[in-house]
Order: sequence, then structure tokens, then C-alpha cells
Amino acid sequence: MSDETKRAAQEYLAGRLTEQQQVQEQKFNAALAVERAPLVWREVKEIVSRKCDEWNAITNERTLVCKETVLGDVRIWCTSTSRHLTVHFDSRNLLITVKNAGRLDHETDVVMRIEGFRSGAGADDRDVRMIRNEEVVNIDMLILGELRVLVGMTRQKNA
Repeated sequence: MSDETKRAAQEYLAGRLTEQQQVQEQKFNAALAVERAPLVWREVKEIVSRKCDEWNAITNERTLVCKETVLGDVRIWCTSTSRHLTVHFDSRNLLITVKNAGRLDHETDVVMRIEGFRSGAGADDRDVRMIRNEEVVNIDMLILGELRVLVGMTRQKNA
């Protein structure tokens, strides 16, 4: 057997093993996302509520009214603009959607996906995160930007 044949066969086996590892990794990540999705949703609801409370404390008025609907969504009403923002959790598809009536008509809803990922070198070092447009979401900043739009401001402070 030639060295080249041996190397080619080893490359083939390594590639096949890598593919199997990737499939297994995807299964672990998907299972973790399903398992922890309710915890992520609870955290998102807490962040939304906390942001509304902070906003109202700073303005010394109830500019934002935050309530959980019968369906489990979070709805925020802006008393000054009569608009609302809805945060919805789709447990079947592991999606969190932010619908903001303060957005311009051509702007789309914010859709985030909950996914598991390997967070360290060990096989059990895993966590979950929210992804939008293939990038990790900073939910605090996203919600703050959405609240700014809801009350009629720009998404970001002008520099």
C-alpha cells in the first residue's frame, strides 16, 4: 500500500468522522435549545419588565405600561403615543418575535432564534443564546432600542 493511498484513506475517515461529530453536535445543541427555551423566555420577559420599570422611574410617570397577555405574550403600551410593542414566544420553533407599532411601515419585525452552542472545550460545556441575522443578540440593547422607537425617538442616541 502506498503512502499516498494511506493518507487519502485517512483523510476520508477523518472527514467522515468530522461529519458525524457535527451531526451529533447539532443534535446536542438542538436538545439544549428545546430544554432551556422556557428559561430564555422567562429571562426576556424579566428584562422587558425591568426596562419598562426603569424607564418609568426615570420619567416619574407611567409612560410605558407592561402587561403579560392571556396568551403569554408581553405587551407594552406607550401612553404618550398610543402605540404598542408585543414580544411573542413561539415555543414550537424556538423563536422570539418583537412587533413594534412605532416602527416605520417598511421595517420588519425582529425575529430571534434560540439556539444551543458549545461554550467551552468540554463536551458538557454548553449554553443557549439568541441569534438574529446570524449574530448573537444583546437583548438589553435591542429592547432599549425598541422602546425608544415606541415612544417616538430614534433607535440610537445621535452622536
